[in-house]
Formats: sequence, structure tokens, C-alpha cells
Amino acid sequence: MFQKLTDYIEKLDLESIPVNRKEVLNPFIEYLKEKINSGASISLNFICTHNSRRSHLSQISQALAEHFQFHQVTCYSGGTAATAVYPMVLKVLEEAGFETVQLSNEDNPVFAVKYKADSHPIIAFSKTYDHAFNPSIGFAALMTCSDADENCPFIPGTEKRIALNYEDPKAFDDSPLQKSKYEERSRQIATELFYVFSKIKKS
Repeated sequence: MFQKLTDYIEKLDLESIPVNRKEVLNPFIEYLKEKINSGASISLNFICTHNSRRSHLSQISQALAEHFQFHQVTCYSGGTAATAVYPMVLKVLEEAGFETVQLSNEDNPVFAVKYKADSHPIIAFSKTYDHAFNPSIGFAALMTCSDADENCPFIPGTEKRIALNYEDPKAFDDSPLQKSKYEERSRQIATELFYVFSKIKKS
């Protein structure tokens, strides 16, 4: 894994997670424990309304699965509508230590997000949760925003649905606080998902 990213991960402060958030994360931990201890492959689809911010910041937990050597975990993202990956998301990921490469030039461009020189990159572009790029059966749906959670009462093919619900940094777009709020949300998501993987022991 890139050294800058490793340094970022090692500085995540698990003590910053409030007790009530740990309770929210417990169903996710239990789901992963059961799947990993059974030896099953694991598909995680992080879902938010526009698949432009929080769901992409969460999909990057693929790097955390690699950090903990859970190679059977594959992370995806989707929305209830397709828009585009918001540029500030890519900026804060790059500052954390990821390398990003734009692969296409349309209104909804495709990006390769690398966390390790010799691993396949995470492919990031905005899409609906049921897009052909995403798994259609046997996956967990992780709802990263309340709007998507409320507006998607049923997601076909999912074997587990878990609400994580993060506040949207979009509220600070075009303000002096924009970058710091995106960094704050990115770090919160990384810290909580690091905590999730850290609570799992291989059988």
C-alpha cells in the first residue's frame, strides 16, 4: 500500500467514535464476522442518493479491507440516481494518499483510484445501485444517507441492508469550509470503517 496512505490509516483515532455510532456500526460488524468466518466472498454496495460523495468515500474502504487482509471483500457504490463523482471527493482522497487517474471525459467520468501499485484500482463513477457494474444478488446494501434509506424501501438482490447515514458535506459546497468539511467527513467514514474491520477476527 502507498506509504502516505498507510500513514493516514495508522493515524485514525478510534477513540473519536461516539458510543452511539458504535451501536450503529454493530450490525455491519456482525454481518462481516458471519461472512468472513464462513469463508464466503463478500460484496458491499455503499448507496447514497446521487452516488457523488458519501458513497464513494465509503467505497474506498476497499483499501481498509486490503489493510486487514480480507481479500474476499469487494466494495461497490451506487445511488438512486446517477450524477458524477464530485471533484472535492477526489481531492481529499488524493491528500489521504490515494492516486487517481481519470479514464474518460464525459459528463460522468470514470476514475481509477489506486491504493497500491500492484493491485487493481477501485473504479469510481456515478451510477444507480442496480447498474450492471454492481452485484445483483448476494450483497449487503450499506445506506450512507437517510434520503436513500427512506426512498429505497426495497433493494432487489440484497441479503442484508444496514443504515450508516453520514451527514452530507455538500451543505458546505462553495463556502470557506468546503475542503475542511469534506476532509472531516472522509476521515469520519475511514475511521468508522477501520473500526468495523478491526473488530473482526479470522476463525
